[in-house]
Amino acid sequence: MFVWFNDPLNWTNPGGILERLREHIEISVLAVLFGCLVAWPLGITLGRRGTASGVIVLLSNLTQAVPVMALLTILSISPLGLGKPSVIVSLAVFTLPALLANAYTGMRQIDPEVRDAARGVGMTSVQRLWRVELPLAVPYLATGLRIATTQVVATATLATAVNGGGLGMIISAGFGLGPGHGGQILAGAVLVAGLALLIDGLMALVERKVTPKVLRQATGRS
Repeated sequence: MFVWFNDPLNWTNPGGILERLREHIEISVLAVLFGCLVAWPLGITLGRRGTASGVIVLLSNLTQAVPVMALLTILSISPLGLGKPSVIVSLAVFTLPALLANAYTGMRQIDPEVRDAARGVGMTSVQRLWRVELPLAVPYLATGLRIATTQVVATATLATAVNGGGLGMIISAGFGLGPGHGGQILAGAVLVAGLALLIDGLMALVERKVTPKVLRQATGRS
């Protein structure tokens, strides 16, 4: 593994570490972005209304029950075809349980008296959402985003099954070369694990940064 890492060509050649890393990050970012565009508006809307909790549970269970590999296989024979589009859609579906459940929970955890106070000072529904409710729900939204992002980065390795790029291609290429290339396989696995840990650490910092200081102090006391 160290010999393989020490070869500059394995970093810069077409299909090398830098190219596969860029693909892996691109796939992960797009998948999480599309997941947020679907899950957050839905979770926030239903959470504000305080209804359809059963729908949230149902959607979360359904998306969790479908294996990513199965979804990749189905989408690869759909009009999306092989490659990145199928991978991004599959991973976006994979993000929904964490994003949706945390968005819904964040809105439901807001004290009704806070909403009443905001309404009492004449805030409109939109003003209450942006000035009061979303800031209070930020810790839950950030937690869901952290979980979803870390899971996607780790799972994006499966993109290699449909020629979708990413660091998984290094691992599959090592298996394709046969015996004697275990170093490449192990290097690919280390790269994926290292990237997932790095992203999780960065997202933890973001989660702490966007959480209001008052809420962090309240959490610490509790």
